Amino acid sequence: MLLEDAAQRRGAAEAVRDARRSLTYTELLDGSRRVAGALVERYGLRPGDRAVVQFPNVVDYVEVIFALFDAGVLPVFALASHGIADITDLVERSDAAAFLTVADDRDHAGALAQTRSTTSDGRTFHCIVGDPDAADPLAAHRVDAASSTGRSGAPSDIAFLQLSGGTTGAPKLIGRTHDDYLYSVRASAEICGLDATSVFGVVLPVSHNFTMSSPGILGAVHAGARIVMVDATDARTVLDAVATQRITHLSAVPPLVAAWLDSPEAGRHDVSSLTVLGVGGAKLARAQAQRVPGLFGSATLQQVFGMAEGLVNYTRLDDDPETIVGTQGRPISPADEVRVVDADGQPVADGVEGALQTRGPYTIRNYWGGASPESFTEDGFYRTGDRVVRDERGYVTVVGRDKDQINRAGEKIAPAEIEGVLVTHPAIRDASVVGVPDDRLGERSVAYIIPAAAAVAGGDVPDPIAVRGFLRESGLARFKIPDDVFIVDDFPTTAVGKISKNSQRASVATPALDDPLAPERIRGDLAHKLGIDAEALTAQTMLADSGIDSLQLMALLDHWRAAGAGELDFQAIAESATIGDLIDGVRRAGQR
Repeated sequence: MLLEDAAQRRGAAEAVRDARRSLTYTELLDGSRRVAGALVERYGLRPGDRAVVQFPNVVDYVEVIFALFDAGVLPVFALASHGIADITDLVERSDAAAFLTVADDRDHAGALAQTRSTTSDGRTFHCIVGDPDAADPLAAHRVDAASSTGRSGAPSDIAFLQLSGGTTGAPKLIGRTHDDYLYSVRASAEICGLDATSVFGVVLPVSHNFTMSSPGILGAVHAGARIVMVDATDARTVLDAVATQRITHLSAVPPLVAAWLDSPEAGRHDVSSLTVLGVGGAKLARAQAQRVPGLFGSATLQQVFGMAEGLVNYTRLDDDPETIVGTQGRPISPADEVRVVDADGQPVADGVEGALQTRGPYTIRNYWGGASPESFTEDGFYRTGDRVVRDERGYVTVVGRDKDQINRAGEKIAPAEIEGVLVTHPAIRDASVVGVPDDRLGERSVAYIIPAAAAVAGGDVPDPIAVRGFLRESGLARFKIPDDVFIVDDFPTTAVGKISKNSQRASVATPALDDPLAPERIRGDLAHKLGIDAEALTAQTMLADSGIDSLQLMALLDHWRAAGAGELDFQAIAESATIGDLIDGVRRAGQR
């Protein structure tokens, strides 16, 4: 077992830490086994059962996943940002026997307990909730003995269920086996230069496939490295963590890298410990890639292009600068088969753009439950939905997406899922959601709404603020709420009468950034993005309750800076008691 091997080699060494506590490898093994014992003895979980797991970036998460592995229970990896609608859907589709989380003010466990009390075979469904305020958040869910349950299963057994990007609705479930995933993890750790002296910083959500395995938390455990959980993504927090914890390896998505590069914090921290910055989840623009050395000094940029379904590509640490800046790498295994095809499914020559298909030792052959069989060819290749160009060396450059899926800051959004929720509003007749290019997010989501005739006649057409509020109340994850909402009379159509999403994408106007800075414009931006009465909120509440996320806030700050507001940053927000104070500060900055 991965953790057992690491504990034998590195028992007294620190394995993982967050802002509140740390564990050695011996303590991590002991703690996870005691939780595994409780899962089996107290909660009656069996090998092959599924358990939805939702945790922030904390030590408890690592204990829980290894406990589930030890008990032979399959984790279903939810994101910390998922709403109750997402969690309920995952529980139902995986037929989960348990939900494991840590208490927060959303109380997903409480809401879930009201709708699900038993599993499909009549056993009790358990909500297992950690206490974030306790010295040991999982103390109530441990047994005294720290021996393995012996139920982890065979190498070829499914180890967990990861989430797909979900191009035609809710994310599909991906069953990864112990052997295929560990193959990827071990190869990734070697390619990324992880060893027992390394310190791996976790900035992205812990349950992301990228964070788990490329090289990720599991790669760090394989190497016996130290894992540092970072609880925020802003430049000050991340760069301070690199400096104080001497982080050597960091993984990020392009929007975060862009934000760090543009932050006033750049150059103010000692980041000399960082040796590798891995960037994936979406394509890193060449211009941003070229700026990385200016922020992280001698650190090597490593581009990562992979998918939860399997295939992972890396630029190598000894690649030439042009390869690192201009490509997304090559596969980790010589046994990976990469096929680039035209619209008729025929292979194209190197250097020609086409659709990516792949088959290999760690790429799935089907989705959980047989979902979406059209994603696989008759000869076993997975259709990734990416458009790429491959060179004669096997390096891949990502051009775009075949599928409608929106890639917002590395989070995948299925337009059909959002559209399905929107049309449940009584005043909405139809809805269409598209992704459009965005300098900060990679893509931002845009919703077009056709109001119902009765709403038009009665003067009850919902405005963008109301639409966003409706989606928040539906329980959708915050990142799934459209960045822009437009009310329209009709949708453009193709020659055969289908909605023309290409026309919708093209019709989204690029915001003018050279207009005079004025309080009215700022108020409008806030009202539109937040979906609430901006003046009624404090700056702290703005982030906590309004539906805006940090990347949207960064985009607003970029907008204001471009309009002449000077170098605003998160500190300006923290020092603003109210939104009105923030607006006044923006106005003053623009007058200097």
